Order: sequence, then structure tokens, then C-alpha cells
Amino acid sequence: MNLLTLIIIFSTVGGVLSVAAAAIFLLLPDKQRNAVLPHGISFAIGALLAVAFWGLIPQAFEDVKPEQFQSLSGTILVGILLFFMLEKLLIWRHCHFGSCEAHSDEPNHDYGHSHVHGAKSAGTLIILGDGIHNFVDGILIAAAFLTDVQLGIVTSLAVAAHEIPQEVGDFAILLASGYSKSKALFYNILASLTTVFGGVLAYFSLEDLHAYLPYFLALAASSFIYIAVADLIPSLHKKTDMKTSLQQIVLIFAGVLLICTLHGIVHKIEI
Repeated sequence: MNLLTLIIIFSTVGGVLSVAAAAIFLLLPDKQRNAVLPHGISFAIGALLAVAFWGLIPQAFEDVKPEQFQSLSGTILVGILLFFMLEKLLIWRHCHFGSCEAHSDEPNHDYGHSHVHGAKSAGTLIILGDGIHNFVDGILIAAAFLTDVQLGIVTSLAVAAHEIPQEVGDFAILLASGYSKSKALFYNILASLTTVFGGVLAYFSLEDLHAYLPYFLALAASSFIYIAVADLIPSLHKKTDMKTSLQQIVLIFAGVLLICTLHGIVHKIEI
């Protein structure tokens, strides 16, 4: 199958389908939705970290000379700091559940009972930030595909895994900001299409910059590490009882196992 076609298909998987899944998820009663969401976050943590450390980073180092190892490691470090500053700049706290000072006047609100009192501009900021984030995701997916098809597939699946809980949060914020369900869905789909745009744009530009692909992979890894460690893991510490902690650990390992298994399966399939 043509590489550009694969990038378009899996960019769509990482973007539009995650919005659709989040929209279906929001149809659940509040109690069930709030009960299921933390499990999805735990699973997404494992998937993101597995793709970063099992796929993206090893592949990036495989494609450079030993004298470039330090600069590549520096790229990962700079990427993590860059995503921190970008999140600060755009007030980009994903609000998976629990406290969300960036988007609410009231601390400690839950998704099912959130009361965001910001104006429509708050919703606009969410859409803008999501569009930029998805555009970057598209570039990272394309960079992975241009390096290796199997790496592109597992990267796009990891993008979808972390986008679903984020999109649930975005839906909740938009609805609480006064958007109707249909408008919230429309704007989220519109923002998700930037994933495809980023992927296609990267396909035509990164092919001429093949020597820089390892550094794009390093940035992709830093993005996944930052999201998992800074945005997702802290939310799991809100509950510390033994049962919940064990569930979190099991689901994180399940996410790791799934990505590693898919990585092995896809490696044996010629596309």
C-alpha cells in the first residue's frame, strides 16, 4: 500500500476516530463515565511509554552515528521542556479528571459534574490548543511511517489511545462552556482533522529531510513521555487505596504489553 495512503489512514485513526470514540463515551451516564475514564487513562499511560521507549527512541538511535547520540538525547530533553512551555503558553491542561484550575473557576470538579464558568473564549482556546496538538501528532505519525511502517502503525495507535481521554475532557469543557452537543462534536472533529493535514504536509517535506527523521522521532518520544508523566500519571495519584492502585498498575502493564505485542506482530507483516 502507498505510504501516503497509510499516513492518511492512520492519521485519521489517531484523530477523527478518537473524537468519535470520545463522543460515544460521553453518552454513558455520568456515574459510569467517571468510573471507566481512570481505567482508560491508566491503559493510555502504558501505551504511550511503550511506544516511546520500545519503538521511537531505539529507532531514532539506530538511524544515527554514535557521535550523534548526545545531541539526540538532548533533543529528547529539549522536547520535554518545550512541551511543558507550550502547555503553559496555551493553558493546555488536559483535565482528564479531578482538579483543573486552567479551565475552571472552581477546583476539584469531576467530569460528570463540572461547572466551568468561563466564556466562549475558553472553549475557543481549547479548540485552538487541540488543533495545534493534533497537527503536531500528524507530523509525528508521518515521521514514524517514513522511518518504518510498523513504527508508524504503533505510533498512531498510541496517539489514539491518549487522544480519547483528552477528547472526553475537551467535550466536557466545551459543553460546560455553553456549546451544544452538536457544536462541540463539530469543532472537535474540525480540530482533529489537523492530524491528517500535519501528516500529509510532513510526508511531502520530511522526505527531503531524511537525515533529520531521528530527531523528529526523538521529539515524538518526548511528547509521549511528557503527556504520560506530566498529564496522566499525576491524575492516578488522586486515589491511593490498594485495589485502585493494583488496577492502575495492571492496566499500565496491559498498555505496555499491547504495544509490544502489536510491534512484534506488525513487524512480521509486509504492507
